[in-house]
Amino acid sequence: MNPSRIVYKFKVAKQPEYVFALQLDGDTSVIIDALPEALPYWTELEFHQCSGCPLKASESPHCPAAVRLAAVGSDFANLVSYDHVEVSVETTERTITSQTTAQQALASLIGLIMASSSCPRTAVFRPMARFHLPFSTESETAYRVASMYLLAQHYADREGRKPDLELKDLALVYRGVHLVNRGMVQRLRAATREDAVVNAIVLLDVYASLVPAAIDELLKELRPSFEPLLNAPLRNIERES
Repeated sequence: MNPSRIVYKFKVAKQPEYVFALQLDGDTSVIIDALPEALPYWTELEFHQCSGCPLKASESPHCPAAVRLAAVGSDFANLVSYDHVEVSVETTERTITSQTTAQQALASLIGLIMASSSCPRTAVFRPMARFHLPFSTESETAYRVASMYLLAQHYADREGRKPDLELKDLALVYRGVHLVNRGMVQRLRAATREDAVVNAIVLLDVYASLVPAAIDELLKELRPSFEPLLNAPLRNIERES
């Protein structure tokens, strides 16, 4: 597939417009934009390396998520968490606009970047990056996470592996992401003068903590809309035709 391009535009009162563009590989949803020639010290793998990170400095001298966030740390260093921003997200298919705070807008952008980096722990969210939905609500996030995870279990079943249809291991996925968020906060605190970027990661981590804990209840709320897919009349269509 052709690469996909996602552009975030931030408008802040009395400041120039901030524009951040990403290109994702059409098949893998990995960021394919060129890296800067000079990377800041805080992107080195062993600088506040995430707990349990499977990477080794001898093979990966720099943290793959940090190198992709380096531009965010510099471009948005002057934003304060509660600056009011108008942010638009442009993709090939649509443009989504929102009035929100700098930390909320940056959380959406940073979540996309981390999922599309080559970090082995955040890579599990690449399917959501491929169908990026900025500023999603808690219910929308729960629906998308459960759908993504269960589709992965469908593929596992087709390939002869045991599927986790009860979402038992979903909490482990989020545990790994939490460790990445915690490490990234430590890195970014060394990189930026203001707090918007750091607090955006903290906000992402709050979401990472809430979703696994609340997903069962949220999915129960969605259950009634699935009745037509589950009831007997639908299964009788083939016999009736």
